[in-house]
Amino acid sequence: MSKRRLNRRQNWRIEKIQQERTKRAESREDRVQEQLQAGELGGEQQGTVIAHYGSQLDIEPIDQPNTLFRCHLRANLPQLVTGDHIIWRAGNDNSGIVVAAQERKSELCRPDSRGQLKPVAANIDYIVQVIAPLPTPHPNLIDRYLVAAEAVDIEPVILFNKVDLIGDDNREHFAQLLGRYESIGYRVIHASTHTSTGLDEIKALLRNHTSVFVGQSGVGKSSLINALLPGVDIRVGALSEQSGKGTHTTTAAKLFHFPAGGDLIDSPGIREFGLGHIDQSTLIDGFREFRPFLGYCRFRDCQHEHEPGCALLKALKEGQISSQRLASYRHILSGN
Repeated sequence: MSKRRLNRRQNWRIEKIQQERTKRAESREDRVQEQLQAGELGGEQQGTVIAHYGSQLDIEPIDQPNTLFRCHLRANLPQLVTGDHIIWRAGNDNSGIVVAAQERKSELCRPDSRGQLKPVAANIDYIVQVIAPLPTPHPNLIDRYLVAAEAVDIEPVILFNKVDLIGDDNREHFAQLLGRYESIGYRVIHASTHTSTGLDEIKALLRNHTSVFVGQSGVGKSSLINALLPGVDIRVGALSEQSGKGTHTTTAAKLFHFPAGGDLIDSPGIREFGLGHIDQSTLIDGFREFRPFLGYCRFRDCQHEHEPGCALLKALKEGQISSQRLASYRHILSGN
């Protein structure tokens, strides 16, 4: 399909909008420089990015929990995301300017619509992948999240939500699915906000850590956060009757504090997790149960398909890895 050609008036309007945006950005930067040079700002202090709204950030001072300052960025700073630790200076009326970014200990990235890798959260200890009986959790999607977590060395946790929807018709299916991941060594938590199942276990795990919830829209991330953090009141979306998928209710990653200690970052719901930026070596290493067999194939360029002397195929035959996970690896590798 060829691109729709724009007429002169449309091109003029687009150019005018871009010019206005550039002018506003330059005006903001000029004001930032004026404040810095005039000494209108307080001294440098540490803070945390609580939420990101385009060119502005909600910053929480390190010594003032739950107090937010709406801040602009000083020029030439790297892209900041929720969870970043920064240096900032306070202005008047709960405003301020971020003047420096501190080093991240970890970050979660995902490709944007153009395939460019984009950070979405920083300084994370756990990636909590929320799945549920509905919308149906496909093993390949679960594996994509796990590989993404393994690639950045952040511990993944599988949270199976809405267990109140389990019945005689689907109990065996999900027992086998989740059992497969538990046998590999992944932690699986069963939860339900309707019956309060698993909530204490989740709180105990996340206490004194920074975690991020990820998963398809509609799996109940917002309901879980509302149950774990009473008073936050995140808007909950229903499943689409036509698609059976969730409707997006979270529009920006935001950090919340647990009363007993620890932080939780709620990220925008995403139905796909592209791994196009990950090479074959990183991909296969993301399947943690494959690692003991890597490097022991007869041929150095073994593709683990049907080659003689393949250590992975031998492990499959001996029941040390599952056919489902090997098929998932091949599926991701093929770009599907």
